[in-house]
Amino acid sequence: MNAVTSSNHTVRRELFVDGYEVVIGIEIHCQLNTESKIFSSAPTDFGHEPNSQASIVDLGLPGVLPVLNVGVVERALKFGIGVNAELGLFNTFDRKNYFYPDLPKGYQITQMANPIVGEGYIDVVVNEGEKNEYPKRMGITRAHLEEDAGKSVHDAVEGMTGVDLNRAGTPLIEIVSEPDMRSAAEALAYIKAIHQLVTWLGISDAIMAEGSFRCDCNVSIREPGAELGTRTELKNLNSFRNIERAINREIERQIDIIEDDGKVLQATMLYDPERDETRVMRTKEDANDYRYFPDPDLLPVRIEQHTVDSIRAAMPELPVARRARFEEAFGLSEYDARILTGSRQLADYFEAVVAEIGQQDAKMAANWVMGDLLALYNKYDKDFSSEFVSPQFLGELLTAIISKKNPLGVKDAKKILITAFEDKALKTYSTTYKFSYEIEYVEGDNIQTIIEKNNMQQVTDTGAIKAIVEEVIAKNAVMVEEYRGGKEKAFNGLVGQVMKASRGSANPQQVNQILKELLG
Repeated sequence: MNAVTSSNHTVRRELFVDGYEVVIGIEIHCQLNTESKIFSSAPTDFGHEPNSQASIVDLGLPGVLPVLNVGVVERALKFGIGVNAELGLFNTFDRKNYFYPDLPKGYQITQMANPIVGEGYIDVVVNEGEKNEYPKRMGITRAHLEEDAGKSVHDAVEGMTGVDLNRAGTPLIEIVSEPDMRSAAEALAYIKAIHQLVTWLGISDAIMAEGSFRCDCNVSIREPGAELGTRTELKNLNSFRNIERAINREIERQIDIIEDDGKVLQATMLYDPERDETRVMRTKEDANDYRYFPDPDLLPVRIEQHTVDSIRAAMPELPVARRARFEEAFGLSEYDARILTGSRQLADYFEAVVAEIGQQDAKMAANWVMGDLLALYNKYDKDFSSEFVSPQFLGELLTAIISKKNPLGVKDAKKILITAFEDKALKTYSTTYKFSYEIEYVEGDNIQTIIEKNNMQQVTDTGAIKAIVEEVIAKNAVMVEEYRGGKEKAFNGLVGQVMKASRGSANPQQVNQILKELLG
């Protein structure tokens, strides 16, 4: 892998496989999270009975007319602003004609001639978190609004295929990239960046398993410097892992064809994850095959500049800017800031904790959120939210630790955090459960109440601690002699005995200090 050019924003790298240059472009179909469909009032909820959410407009019955949902326009403008794009203040709808059972009208309403979002870009980090990570700017050709088709449901047992039109008319924004990616890793970094952006902006839930975020990857290879090769399209990839695997398999397939003096045909490909292979589904159509023409039922959309200005003013701080602010304002490392801005919800949570304990202890808040708290979500396989432990609760817990008067021990604080999390997680999702620690806890208790109920107050009175230390020294003459003889481990043993004698309530720093003083 060779670095070719560099700038403040981009490090361009070309990846060659067996002497060939890989060229990848991505089309992302992202469902916009409006309550109703793009041209009808039918709901967009996922998981309902087949054909229970398809209106007469979605079914394309004679005489019905589409009415544009203004919410999809607002969401598309947010995306365009988020990717630094030219906005199509004059945009139109077209008909894309093809026949398929799940397309009841015989055409799809889309934007071909005048899309709502023009050229833009997004900055990504390739191989993020690894030693060979590098930044790259990916171009976006356009993003346009369109309606989704229905879904064909194949029943292998019955040998039949049904058509579910619940998705028909669901609002999509199709995001078309420039062919700027040169490896599966770069394609994956781009897709993850778009996924983060649409969820951050709150315009889509982007749940891949539910089909609300789908990727088509156009892959070709060429000799360095030659014209673009014939591309194939990997269709409807529905997980990050499968995207990377599918692209790598397709690169290998195309190289094998060319090395055998064959010719790569333009085609739509399917990826079989069980066999880890790609195969041809159908030969690929060109734009002319779809006979695009302006939709006579929909007027052009003219967007006033004041509408754009109001949407821009209401935009949230974007991930890159927030990451930079976390580093500057809170003194966090680039790694910490990147983790904490992995989602807008996590970033908001962290800032709420900092607001509780003070900016001077932001690093402590970061360590607890990234470490102990996220570990619990991973352990119990939960998506992050403030449902289980509120930022106010965690802030109060951390305040108790750093309190100068009777601070809470870190071990006890972790017990409280785990218990509070498990109380929510286990009771909500299970009828039988067992807490990790047997401490008295009732949902709604504040931290001080929990500390008092469980006798977790830390002893900081020097005289009281000294008395316990003296008693431990008197009872552990062998360990004392071992320490004085040079065995440092013996000291840790004595500290453990003091903490045991105080039932964990003695301040550890004071225990260490007094013990060293008394041992000479």
